[in-house]
Formats: sequence, structure tokens, C-alpha cells
Amino acid sequence: MKLTALFLMGILAWTGLSPARAATPNVPYSTNLKADAELAKSRGVPIMIMFGAPHCPYCERLLNEFLLPMRRNPEYAKKVLMRRVEVGSTQSLIDFDGKRTTQGDFARLHRIGLSPTIVVFDYRGNTVADPLVGLGPVDYYGGYLDAAIDAGLSKVASSKLAQRLN
Repeated sequence: MKLTALFLMGILAWTGLSPARAATPNVPYSTNLKADAELAKSRGVPIMIMFGAPHCPYCERLLNEFLLPMRRNPEYAKKVLMRRVEVGSTQSLIDFDGKRTTQGDFARLHRIGLSPTIVVFDYRGNTVADPLVGLGPVDYYGGYLDAAIDAGLSKVASSKLAQRLN
């Protein structure tokens, strides 16, 4: 029995399907941006949304090579709230103002025309960094993501400071 269990664990590890990998957090689809904004506000972080499409190989690559590793890194939980929106989807979504819409309509409102696109928002729904359209050069993409997140953090922090001074 022990030999069988060891054998199965060896196969799982060899194929990359370890129990730890199976429990890897995913980037959740947003269903309520108003609630996400409240959470981001309480943490003092921006919201980074990946606008993607089904069957988009670049979206999958962005998720697997960048966003999922970021989700596993606890330092990013202190810097950004990550969500996904599916371009063209009729899935219900509550926007930053608390109004019911769809993921596709929300993407159209923000003029998302190419997948994947990363947009960083503050808790009010304002964009706080230049969008990252497409996957771009993979060697530099992590730096582009960090720069967008840092720009968002800076604007969220200055917004909080301005609120305290008023």
C-alpha cells in the first residue's frame, strides 16, 4: 500500500500535478467590482483586471507565466487585488458604481479591443496606469506589470493622503 502511494506521488510530481500545484490559487473572475473596490480600499491597493477571451493562447500564457506566480507570491497580495473579466461574456457583473452590467459590456465601456489587456484601477474605478495591451515581449513583461502596479499603488496612496488632509 505504501509503495503504491509513493509510486502515485512520484507520477504526480513527474507530471507536474502535485497536490500543491492542484491547490494553486487562480485569478478569479470579478462578479462584483463594487465589493472588490471596497476590499481594495481597505487594503490600500489598486485593482488589476486582466481582460481576456476564451481560447486565447496569449491570455493563458499571461496567466500561467505571470499572474498565477504573482498570486502565489504573498508580497503581491500586499500590492494589488487581481481579477479577470471575459471580453464578450454575458456573465453578470456589478460595476464600480454598483450598477448591474455584463463582463462584455464592461470591457466595451473601457474600449478593450485586444486580449489580453491589463488595466489597473483605483477603488473608484479610475484607471491609474497605462493599460498593457497584448502580451508584448515576454522578457520585459514582468517589469511592465510591476511598473503598472507600482503606478497604481502610488496613485492610491496619494489619493488616501489627500483624503486625510481634507
